[in-house]
Amino acid sequence: MSGQMIIELISRWAHVGAAIVLVGGAVFTRYVLLSAAGKLDQASHDTLRESVRNSWKKFVMVGIGLLLVSGFYNYLVVARPKHSGDGLYHALMGVKMLLAFAAFFLASALTGRSAALEPIRKNSKRWLGILILLSALVVGIGGFLKMRGTPQRAVPEDVTSAVAPETRLVISRLTA
Repeated sequence: MSGQMIIELISRWAHVGAAIVLVGGAVFTRYVLLSAAGKLDQASHDTLRESVRNSWKKFVMVGIGLLLVSGFYNYLVVARPKHSGDGLYHALMGVKMLLAFAAFFLASALTGRSAALEPIRKNSKRWLGILILLSALVVGIGGFLKMRGTPQRAVPEDVTSAVAPETRLVISRLTA
């Protein structure tokens, strides 16, 4: 196994692992933790919210960092050379990145302390649902791109048929 392959494998593991932890944490928070915390008295609920937020924000920040570093590495070094000229791949990858940035913003807003983003934290059930939807779209697009693979380029059997007639004349003179 080459050094390059080991780096690619570690990058892939970091990317997929961070996504699993962050998406799983958002689903758990939205559908399990918020339901259970809703049954607590307000003081206990506030204490639990602050404690969970202080712990979870570390996972969110490290996870976003890993996704950014591994994602750009995977795209720029591993995928982009294989998909040169593949417009659909690059368009979908662009959409995936924009959706991921929106998800990063929401995850950061939900775990942050900014007073300007307090309305998002106050309506966390709604925004966690949107975060989960964005994350599902990102994972879905990534899965499609991975399964689609690299399309085969059609190359004519006789390469000269793909060039202009005057160029064919020059090729035929050179090869005669």
